[in-house]
Amino acid sequence: MILACNNISKAFVENVVLSKVSFHVEEKEKAAIVGINGAGKSTLLKIIVGELAPDEGTVTIAKGKTLGYLAQHQSLTSHNSIYNELLTVKQDIIELEEKIRDAEHRMKTLSGSALDALMEDYTRMTHEFESKNGYAYKSEIVGVLKGLGFTEEEFSKEISALSGGQKTRVALGKLLLSKPDIILLDEPTNHLDMSSIAWLETFLLNYDGSVIIVAHDRYFLDRVVTKVVELDNSAATTFSGNYTAYAEKKAMLRDALMHQYLNQQREIKHQEAVIEKLRSFNREKSIKRAESREKLLDKMEVLDKPVTQTRQMNIRLEPHTVSGNDVLSVTGLSKSYNSQILFENISFDVKRGERIAIIGNNGTGKTTILKLINRLIEPDSGEIRLGSKVCIGYYDQEHQVLHMDKTLFDEISDTYPNLTNTEIRNVLAAFLFTNDDVFKRIGDLSGGERGRVSLAKLMLSESNFLILDEPTNHLDIESKEILEDALNNYTGTVLYVSHDRYFINKTATRILELTNQTLVNYIGNYDYYLEKKEALTSIYAPVQNAAKGSAVSGTGSATANSGGNVSGSKADWLAQKEEQARLRKRQSELAKTEEEIHKLETRNQEIDDLLVKEEIYTDLPRLMELNNEKNEINEKLESLYEKWEELAE
Repeated sequence: MILACNNISKAFVENVVLSKVSFHVEEKEKAAIVGINGAGKSTLLKIIVGELAPDEGTVTIAKGKTLGYLAQHQSLTSHNSIYNELLTVKQDIIELEEKIRDAEHRMKTLSGSALDALMEDYTRMTHEFESKNGYAYKSEIVGVLKGLGFTEEEFSKEISALSGGQKTRVALGKLLLSKPDIILLDEPTNHLDMSSIAWLETFLLNYDGSVIIVAHDRYFLDRVVTKVVELDNSAATTFSGNYTAYAEKKAMLRDALMHQYLNQQREIKHQEAVIEKLRSFNREKSIKRAESREKLLDKMEVLDKPVTQTRQMNIRLEPHTVSGNDVLSVTGLSKSYNSQILFENISFDVKRGERIAIIGNNGTGKTTILKLINRLIEPDSGEIRLGSKVCIGYYDQEHQVLHMDKTLFDEISDTYPNLTNTEIRNVLAAFLFTNDDVFKRIGDLSGGERGRVSLAKLMLSESNFLILDEPTNHLDIESKEILEDALNNYTGTVLYVSHDRYFINKTATRILELTNQTLVNYIGNYDYYLEKKEALTSIYAPVQNAAKGSAVSGTGSATANSGGNVSGSKADWLAQKEEQARLRKRQSELAKTEEEIHKLETRNQEIDDLLVKEEIYTDLPRLMELNNEKNEINEKLESLYEKWEELAE
């Protein structure tokens, strides 16, 4: 055991946050602390690292073990560059290296016993230098910076000029490089893109120390942790396994507790009825027996009713009108800022009922695509067409649709004047705003609270095409699960940008990855994307696309060939254009083939589901009709599979 919390209690005024919280962490164990917003997760971390004192209880850390802590918000103030700031973590190695160099110079001037003593020191220092990875500390710093999403061009940026998210990444890098025995991380994935999160997962999985994580990223927790400590109603419960195992065990435990409670309630009512009946006999023996039963009933330890559903958002999203089948068509879309090309000539369609996630690294232009569709900015080229009867509901991660000077109540009532006061309060209560909360100013709310107000407005809009930019940011896990259910039951169409891989896995029917200045289409959820990513990226978005973009932006008129070299020959230019046209045509055919395969496979599954129903297999004409349709589908699929293989070669 490397760390133990024993009966930790903490209250702020009359609000009890933690009550007799106890758990322990073993050496090299990876543990998560989970709970709804306000459950006391960050408070517990601060108590462990000594930033807050508990009202009761103790934190015990094994002798000689070191702690490293990453808070949610960082206020780094330094004139160092990013690289030099991380270099400060290796100051002991740098000083040791200077001593070694100094010793090497002094060796030339010494002899005899003085030289022998220096040689002994030199051997000790070089051994220590090697054990601290001194020969590779610079490459280690570069590896951590790149893993956390910094480019080499950004290494020289001054810390004071960085955004809050960038400062958090720098602080995380310093923590990882310092290699404490116990790492405590509070929402470490908030400011990381998908590739950086994947890198951090691998780093922590291979980390030689213990790790305690507070995070709402369920996919991340599934990958990293083997123990979950849940904070609920100020108490702690420990579960073994990752997040999914915890969620399953939690549901089973909740059901078992409810079963025990209901059984006890039935027994209490039964005993009360028996006691009443015995008393009604009005005989001495019967009355004594009634009193005896009453005593037993008084001694019974009555179970509290389990909280089956904590205070959650209750979201129902339903379109007011049904759109046409073709919801959105994007053709030849391009956008750049100054000399930086975000994407070029991208095209995609959205059909009614689809739930499409746009993913990609930070800075690739995902949010820009949503803004272009909403006409908030203009494209450099390309066409965006909305289908028939399409009504957009837009959720902006920056919440620009909110008025900072209005109260929550006025924000809703001014936008939807036909709602009664009761209806407005009910809507806001569904998003966790009750009583006097509804009269708070929008400008005084936290980022997460503003996000909930924007979602409330979106719910009331009755739109049939939802465009969401990072909808799960600042939501706790339970609220994310409610939103997932709402979107999965939504009969309209959804297009969203998200870094939440668990959320994507639960809700997306299709994924568009923005990479190398183009879009790659995946007909499936996030697990399917991971399975196909390497193969499809190499076909549709090879790295030379990025080289092409940089060549064009660098000259303003030059065109790069497939190897990235600029050709001044008109013949070469025409040949290249023909090749690009051929590749686009093949890409389009491949996408259409994948869509046809998906439709036929879906229909095949529908037929399989029908064939096991009694009303079908007892209806011979209908049975034959479905069997014939299934045979036709299988023949078409065989042909389409062969076509896909040819196109994908």
